[in-house]
Amino acid sequence: MKKEEIKKLTWDFESFAQEMDNWIEFWFARDLQYLLWYKEWRNFLKIIIKAKISLETSWEDISDHFVEVNKMVKLWLWSQREIDDIMLTRKACYLIAMNWDTSKSEIAFAQQYFVLQTRKAEIIEQRLLENERVLARNKLAKTEKELSQVIYEQTWSDRNFWIIRSKWDKALFWKNTEEMKNKWWILSSKPLADFMPTILLKAKDFATEITIHNAKSKKMATENEISNEHITNNRSVRKTLIERWITPENLRPEEDLKKVERKMNSEAKKWLKNHKWFWK
Repeated sequence: MKKEEIKKLTWDFESFAQEMDNWIEFWFARDLQYLLWYKEWRNFLKIIIKAKISLETSWEDISDHFVEVNKMVKLWLWSQREIDDIMLTRKACYLIAMNWDTSKSEIAFAQQYFVLQTRKAEIIEQRLLENERVLARNKLAKTEKELSQVIYEQTWSDRNFWIIRSKWDKALFWKNTEEMKNKWWILSSKPLADFMPTILLKAKDFATEITIHNAKSKKMATENEISNEHITNNRSVRKTLIERWITPENLRPEEDLKKVERKMNSEAKKWLKNHKWFWK
């Protein structure tokens, strides 16, 4: 396929892309029919049915990717007619292209175009999830530092903070810190929180925020008093999670957040290097 043809097809496919209010991109099936050189709508519907069946086998909800709609189209002068159409996600478009004749250059292009678009969206989603986890970890570190400061200011000692924190982990996980590290195959020298899923980071942060609030408002003056308060709060958070079918110690550990941050920083530097023109 020639460079000029690729440029034209790319422009065609992108010019027909629509966007919902929530920034979700989609294509109308009637437009895709035109882009893939289908002559008859009824024949194109057969390919759409095949694509739906393909999606069903992956246990995904068809209504998330194929949305039937009615729209008005112009005929001539001022006359209009209502026709059936279908809103298609990138994945739906890709599955439709996969069920058609790949010997045609337009079809081969469509397959590559939509698989790359879908992959791009998946990468963006993954990066957003990783960023959310990094932010949650940083927030927890800040909150735990504040709690350590509260303990010091109100009891004049924080020498047992790390020993006490292991008891707090046991209240949340039903296992102490070292036991959780062994379960998740984490080196003893690495922080347990660096491997926690976002939901657990936020759960621990919530329990810590409650402890800080109550320690200040109730003017707790001993380490034992604050420690018991925090154990109670972690147990309450654990109870809430379990009621929602989330057992903290049974969740899988995530990638080491230190590695995630290094990867994110490396990608950011690479982007800046490749887009120097953006800042000029």
